[in-house]
Amino acid sequence: MKPIQLLCLIVFAFLIGCDEKTTNTHVESDETSKQYITILGIAQDAGYPQIGCEKTCCESFYNGLEKRKLVSCLGLVDLDKRSKWLFDATPDITEQIHILKTNHLDNDKIIDGVFLTHAHIGHYTGLMYFGKEAIGGKNIPVYTMPRMKSYLENNGPWSQLVVLDNIDIRTLQNDSTIILNSNLKVTPFLVPHRDEYSETVGYKIEGKNKSALFIPDIDKWNVWNRNIIDEVKQVDYAFLDASFFADGELERDMSKIPHPFTTETTTLFENESVETKNKIHFIHFNHTNPAIKDSHPLMDSLQNLGFRFPKEGSLFEL
Repeated sequence: MKPIQLLCLIVFAFLIGCDEKTTNTHVESDETSKQYITILGIAQDAGYPQIGCEKTCCESFYNGLEKRKLVSCLGLVDLDKRSKWLFDATPDITEQIHILKTNHLDNDKIIDGVFLTHAHIGHYTGLMYFGKEAIGGKNIPVYTMPRMKSYLENNGPWSQLVVLDNIDIRTLQNDSTIILNSNLKVTPFLVPHRDEYSETVGYKIEGKNKSALFIPDIDKWNVWNRNIIDEVKQVDYAFLDASFFADGELERDMSKIPHPFTTETTTLFENESVETKNKIHFIHFNHTNPAIKDSHPLMDSLQNLGFRFPKEGSLFEL
């Protein structure tokens, strides 16, 4: 299919709406696997539905046509070592931790650790529930980059979590690997983003057999000092920022909130093999992005090309 034909197909599907129902969950799982990633949320920071939204995108939820979507988050589980971690502490952390406990692993811990990507509301504010007004945590490991560490230590109410030993901040360094145990390791890497309060990182998560990228927030791919195509080819799964589907989605200048449009990413990979496209799992959808819905013609058109749209509960073995 030529690029112009693909673009026409996408535009047509966008115009005809989102009422058709399809099946689109892609699960990479193995019942014998002891280490895996589970999707605990797919929405952008403010969730779905979004506060104050009276557009058709959120009206679908209030009319009972769509389910609530939790904020973008990964759970990392090691059944062999009886350990579990979160990637990002979202406003939905209470429900996400409960899901990990009831559906995956109850090891008598709230969580074995939390890896933060950056200081935007959907990625760290769940830490508030570790404080004395809530669980009153005891030295819960929180892995952060240096600027993020400084931000938490020097700004309330987050600093209280440190003073009261609710959390135990463990400093990460760019491209320096953390060994979680003999089965799993994690490597942070810097990505360009709006870094008002902290730097922003993505993560490479490695198991014994497979590996994954997690990049829920980034500016355009061409301003990164790495080649995203090369990075995707080196792993088995790539959970990539898909905040907005295409330009014009919002009634504002979208250049002020740079993210790779879903259509930009698919165009970038259009000449790659289906095997490479299958590795891409879009995540972190704004409430306006039609791909946040349980089904949509646009999702079908891109899935037919090989791209993936995981749902909450999807599993990916490591």
